Amino acid sequence: QVQLVESGGGLVQAGGSLSLACAASGRTFKSYSMGWFRQAPGKEREFVAGITRSGTTTYSTDSVKGRFTISRDNAKNTAYLQINNLKPEDTAVYYCALSTMVWPTYEATRYDYWGQGTQVTVSS
Repeated sequence: QVQLVESGGGLVQAGGSLSLACAASGRTFKSYSMGWFRQAPGKEREFVAGITRSGTTTYSTDSVKGRFTISRDNAKNTAYLQINNLKPEDTAVYYCALSTMVWPTYEATRYDYWGQGTQVTVSS
C-alpha cells in the first residue's frame, strides 16, 4: 500500500509560480510511473503531466507545455510539479497518482494510488 500526500498549493496572482510536491510512503515509489492531474469545479479530472519510473522521460499536455515541469526524486520518494506563468484557467485541485504501467497515461482509471489533492487558485 502506498500513501500520497500533495503539498504546495495556494492562492497566487496570474503570472505567478507554484511548486507542488507529492510525497509517497513506502519503499516502492520508484516502481511506479506517476502523473499529475487536476480537476476544476464542474469539470472532469484531467491529466496534465506524467513521468516514467526512472524520471528520464516526461510528458505534458499541450495546454500546459512550456509552463509545467514534472520531476521526481526517487531517493526522497517525492515527485514535483513546477508551475510557472499561472493562468486563471489553471485553477483546480491538483492530484498526484501512481500507476504500475511503464509509461504514464492520461487515463485516470490506470492509476492505482491517489493523493488527497491540493488546491491551486489563480486570481486575475
